[in-house]
Amino acid sequence: MDMNAFSLKGKVAWITGASYGIGFAIAEAYAAAGATIVFNDINRELVDKGQKAYAEKKIDAKGYVCDVTDEDAVQMLVRQIEKEVGVIDILVNNAGIIRRIPMTEMSAEEFRKVIDVDLNAPFICAKAVIPAMIKKGHGKIINICSMMSELGRETVSAYAAAKGGLKMLTRNICSEYGGHNIQCNGIGPGYIATPQTAPLREKQPDGSRHPFDQFIIAKTPAARWGTPEDLQGPAVFLASDASNFVNGHILYVDGGILAYIGKQP
Repeated sequence: MDMNAFSLKGKVAWITGASYGIGFAIAEAYAAAGATIVFNDINRELVDKGQKAYAEKKIDAKGYVCDVTDEDAVQMLVRQIEKEVGVIDILVNNAGIIRRIPMTEMSAEEFRKVIDVDLNAPFICAKAVIPAMIKKGHGKIINICSMMSELGRETVSAYAAAKGGLKMLTRNICSEYGGHNIQCNGIGPGYIATPQTAPLREKQPDGSRHPFDQFIIAKTPAARWGTPEDLQGPAVFLASDASNFVNGHILYVDGGILAYIGKQP
């Protein structure tokens, strides 16, 4: 096998919401594989934070302020990236939010906001990059899905609805544009140790694990939380020529949670 198939040398990769966390880890892996990194975030403060973090890793990344739910702004950003960096070869729809609110207490406005960021925005960004990918004859779109693309859980009705929709958007982009040599796949992270999940992993005053931390460890065959680095290999694979016949697939990186019924009480 030609291991150069995993190289991203000469590719332009746009990762949305990649100032930190999972998006940053994916961008870091892409840079190591040879890609030119472009990222955006919702405001200047986050973009500047991201630029500093990339500089510390000696990664030459170009950051832009853009709200990915704004179709006009996204179209303008893609044109700007094409002009300043090059045609986008790889899009990672990473930007996302979650609101943990019981369904009967959640307003329709709050529900719509989650759907807008987690489902409408990937549609908007994919729509913006596909024409140039068709013209170029190749492209990779990777949607950051979730275990909630398959499972439900209390307080995350909007998030689960969005991520379930994102799974099907992934499959439909594959169906509609696979003939143009565009591969659209998803990555479904398990529970990942990031700053956002840090409160769920804090030790209790008596030194015991947080109840949710205990729950995740018990439900995960790997018996640990994932790390952003656990997503790097799968992300590089799906962005590279090594996955050119993989399309419409959701790769769950979850330590085995979805395969496991749980321990007998």
